[in-house]
Amino acid sequence: MDIIELDRIAVLESVRLAGRAGPGDWDRPTPCDAWTLRRLVEHMGTQHLGFAAAARGEGADAAAWAPRPAGDDPAAWYRGTARTVLDAFARPGASERWFALPEIGAATFPGATAMGFHFIDYVVHSWDVAATLGLPLALPDEVVEAALPLALRVPGGAARERPDAAFRPALPVADGGPLPRVLAALGRSPDWR
Repeated sequence: MDIIELDRIAVLESVRLAGRAGPGDWDRPTPCDAWTLRRLVEHMGTQHLGFAAAARGEGADAAAWAPRPAGDDPAAWYRGTARTVLDAFARPGASERWFALPEIGAATFPGATAMGFHFIDYVVHSWDVAATLGLPLALPDEVVEAALPLALRVPGGAARERPDAAFRPALPVADGGPLPRVLAALGRSPDWR
């Protein structure tokens, strides 16, 4: 399975889960430090729009990554942002294009590599939403297994200790299948409630 399909599956699972949130769920705490479910979904949607811009060759523009509010229907807003990134990634040649990702630094990345960054984010963020809502994560084993080597390659060090770090410092490797190992590698406790 290629990175575009892996990413599509992870993103669609995040859409499914966000769609299960009711009106009283948007203020719930999440595994992401100090973020409510609404704030997490706004972050996720903003990232979709930024990555979509990068896939179109417009990622260097800081406005592409500017936070956006989800409005009165966060699940519908999020579904629209997911459609935007999935459409951008599915365009012919997108995985061969160079993506500007200013949030990762001034460098550009090969499209397939950038899509890998997006993919690992949405495996983990799908789990974040599932854990917040007390729902099971429904990702196929092959998708989670594909995420594990990417999670293990995310650099550690002081950058993960900053308050705005994308991932927290790695936790001791959890027993079990690949999902607990992915979560622990990226600083998430698989036991978060």
